[in-house]
Amino acid sequence: MATTARRTPDDLVRTPAALAALVPRLRRICGEDGVLTDLSQRRTYESDGLTRHRSTPGVVAMPTTTAQVRDVISLCAEHGVPYVPRGAGTGLSAGALPHAEGVLLVTSRMRRILEIDPENECAVVEPGVANLDITRAAEPYGYHYAPDPSSQQVCSVGGNVAENSGGAHCLKYGFTAGHVRGLEIVTPSGEVVELGGKAPGAHGYDLLGAFVGSEGTLGVATRVTVSLTRSPQRTVTLLSAFTSLDAGGEAVGAIIAAGVLPSAVEMMDALAVEAAEAAVACDYPAGAEAVLVVELDGPAAEVDAQVRRVTELCAASGSFGTRTASGAEERALIWKGRKSAFAAVGRISPAYIVQDGVVPRTALAEMLGRIASLSAESGIRVANVFHAGDGNLHPLVLFDDAEPGAAERAEEVSGAILDLCIEHGGSITGEHGVGVDKACKMPRMYDDTSLETFDLFRRAFDPEGIANPDKLLPTPRLCGERPEVRTGVHPLVASGDAEQF
Repeated sequence: MATTARRTPDDLVRTPAALAALVPRLRRICGEDGVLTDLSQRRTYESDGLTRHRSTPGVVAMPTTTAQVRDVISLCAEHGVPYVPRGAGTGLSAGALPHAEGVLLVTSRMRRILEIDPENECAVVEPGVANLDITRAAEPYGYHYAPDPSSQQVCSVGGNVAENSGGAHCLKYGFTAGHVRGLEIVTPSGEVVELGGKAPGAHGYDLLGAFVGSEGTLGVATRVTVSLTRSPQRTVTLLSAFTSLDAGGEAVGAIIAAGVLPSAVEMMDALAVEAAEAAVACDYPAGAEAVLVVELDGPAAEVDAQVRRVTELCAASGSFGTRTASGAEERALIWKGRKSAFAAVGRISPAYIVQDGVVPRTALAEMLGRIASLSAESGIRVANVFHAGDGNLHPLVLFDDAEPGAAERAEEVSGAILDLCIEHGGSITGEHGVGVDKACKMPRMYDDTSLETFDLFRRAFDPEGIANPDKLLPTPRLCGERPEVRTGVHPLVASGDAEQF
């Protein structure tokens, strides 16, 4: 691959005229309805689910085929214009934050399920397909797609691949990387490349594994081949209530130590439960300081035995009540409470930061105690929702953005939580990715040599530095900025007079 020097972020800033000159060619590629230049339309894409980072894209291109993706990226490469891939926009690390002088390449119109292949236990889909739609298409054949982020009804497979998304059931079934067999990608130079295929495993360097989780910095996936998992004979969901987080944590440890491997073990604290009840009336036990959602699946006889064992272990750890969902409707309501938690805290706080870190499961109790101390010292409330089975924390840092200094204190608490994760031998992200939000934390996890190696690998794919710049790896300019001062309006419309170009 080419080894020319990579442009710095400042070199990527294009003149307004240069970007505007690309618009007619983008329209020839994607069609009139596939290119957005109107300011109000572009502002629709100014952030992902992590809304405190905002930047209005210079232009939005919405291809519908691999050939169109290739031609858009080739055009960007020809003119040195940065581009940012975006799926459904549900990300929580600002990984798809637009470049104000670049092209936002949106794959949401590429949403065909190309093949369900039960004989080979796989499916082939376009990147804009919603996660849950794969399961819906596979269910008649007795299969499902196991990775299930909380946003699975709307999040796209392409975005899941870019972020290596997880979900509640990754305790048993693993993350997206373990379910992707093959990819068709368009590299930053505009080359269409096949990685892997239907047959699991491949020889040579694991470029497929490197691409999953690369956050759009190595190219854009235009076709994804994923493994399908046979649907279990029986699935049972339990809800157990505790008088303290410590008791709930003890129950999690006891379940795993007993050799029981649930498909999911989720925990919510009292503040998160309060928010969920206000939002969706999920009927969690009153007075609980912590609740566990435990799901077991597999052969019917095995699951029934595990249900009895888990109920006993929860009681021994101090549960004051464990109930088993009586059917699909009650199971869905239990999960509705958990999966609504992120959005639900909007019912109890004007603003909040969604954090994502990992610690060893044995460090959960100490970690939660440290978070409680941070909260008390700062006066910033923290609601805890997490994948307790594998130590993936999702603290929700609550604050009132109308209160002077509250946002800054919340940012400090949020950053301190990540520092604590590293201190306990964990990671700054479990499933949400690094994006813009955590790029400046990467030096806490990796030394200079490791970061330089990452950058060399990235440059092998993208020597010009146009693919999703300012994401994943730290840059001096990025780490010297506050998110609030990122460019929000394209220079052509900065005057407020022109609504499109």
